[in-house]
Amino acid sequence: MRNLIPVLLASVVMSSTAFAQDDGIPVTVQVLDMQGEPIKTATIRHPEEAERHRVNSANGEWVESILYLQDGSEFKFTKGKELKLEISAPGYINQTVEYTVRKRKNRIPVILQEMEMPEDDGELDITIQFGRDKPRD
Repeated sequence: MRNLIPVLLASVVMSSTAFAQDDGIPVTVQVLDMQGEPIKTATIRHPEEAERHRVNSANGEWVESILYLQDGSEFKFTKGKELKLEISAPGYINQTVEYTVRKRKNRIPVILQEMEMPEDDGELDITIQFGRDKPRD
């Protein structure tokens, strides 16, 4: 029985190492504004993926090591893999980031620029009519 414990421990360590390699390498994207503050409403998406991923609202970060593409395949982040991400947030100009995954310390700071919105001068007042609405004479 005592001889069996080291063998079990070795197999658990080996299987957990193999499992960690299968998951991919974690990549962190932090989305900030021009003042260095996290953008809590930012989303991140791979161009071949249907789903958008929200950042953590406390620190503006998104951490992942694998994505699931529209065709059902897995996109694992492995060393040397080219990663392309689209970052967007309401009120900010969208940005596309290209990054080569390293073995460790994969941190991508992304700074989004605010959109310049035209000032509201109050002149445009658009009314949308529905089929049941008829203007009065």
